[in-house]
Amino acid sequence: MNPIDQLRAARPAHLDDTPVDPRTRAAELSRAMARPRPAPARRRIVRPVWGLGLAGAAAAVTAVAVVISATGGTAPRAPSVQVISSPATTTPRIELAGRSILLAAAHGAARQPDVTGAYWHTVSVSRNLFEAADGDYTLVDRQRNEVWTPSATGGEQWSRTRSLGVEPASPDDRAAWERAGSPTEIQVRSPKGGDNPKSEGFALSTEPGAAQDGHAPLVDGDKVFWLGRNVSMKDLRGLPEDPEGLKAWLLRSYEGHDTESDTPMSSDAWLFAVTVGLITDMPVTPQVRGAAFRMLADLETIEVVRDVVDAEGRTGSAVAIEERARAKADAKGGEGILRNRLIFDEATGRALARDSVVVRPGGLQAGFAPGTVWNSETVLAAGWTDERPAS
Repeated sequence: MNPIDQLRAARPAHLDDTPVDPRTRAAELSRAMARPRPAPARRRIVRPVWGLGLAGAAAAVTAVAVVISATGGTAPRAPSVQVISSPATTTPRIELAGRSILLAAAHGAARQPDVTGAYWHTVSVSRNLFEAADGDYTLVDRQRNEVWTPSATGGEQWSRTRSLGVEPASPDDRAAWERAGSPTEIQVRSPKGGDNPKSEGFALSTEPGAAQDGHAPLVDGDKVFWLGRNVSMKDLRGLPEDPEGLKAWLLRSYEGHDTESDTPMSSDAWLFAVTVGLITDMPVTPQVRGAAFRMLADLETIEVVRDVVDAEGRTGSAVAIEERARAKADAKGGEGILRNRLIFDEATGRALARDSVVVRPGGLQAGFAPGTVWNSETVLAAGWTDERPAS
């Protein structure tokens, strides 16, 4: 399936009869991928298909990385302007400090108050990279997304999306944009590494846009999220509160491949992807969120990074795992490697952001340099409310 088809498949049903430009489709993916779908087919979660990024990301991720696995040894890596390390060249090591970071987050998460309300409300900002059609520079298109998910069955899910405008992705890109006359309406090509990079593009504006509201009934009347399978609010609130039980519950949906295709994927990588969605998006109990962090601490070949700054300027810790990026049949440079990260507040276990960093360019990421944050979604708010948006 090509990117446009994937975007179309992920589009909320209540908007199917409304013409939408490609930038809006790209923004919808960051939230639509965590929502249930009417069809039982497998679905992609969390990450937009098109490249996403953070302006000035390289300067924001100076950190000391700590690796966890089952082979022994301790040695934190030296600070660097990139969170990533050389792919597939070092043997993972156990680092007790890394495990202690996740256990601290688990403890903090479990101590948070457990309150509920009429709607689970999330606010996030997604960032998408686009390449200018008439200049050698890259742009970051930012979208603010809000979702209200009802706690009661038979309700409707509400959403609100607003473009925050486009801006150059880095100081060098800004200089190139200024040399092009600092246009406020910019024609862009299909994203780097896309199936048809020479296809006709579309215009992006540097000015913020108007909010777009929508609402739709819950799938099957009660399904609110995708957690390996479509789940109801009752399912989420009743998840096991111990890491072993939670792992067993999730693995009932694991079939040996990734969440979007028949590409083989290890159970650890699959659990990581699904658990990041649980921690970031879903109204589970504090004890379940704590169990999720403890489960991540037991996965092999994860990496824990301290002092990571997200796109909103907030500093947290991150847990990450590498994933091989699927290459197109005609892709140059072979298979790529991504590092998928969850950035969180260690004291409370609250999710700050999730993103994917290019470790080795290839496939859809062939046009990006190592260290590029290929996709990003920052969480501004997540909690219960009794108020829904005005209709």
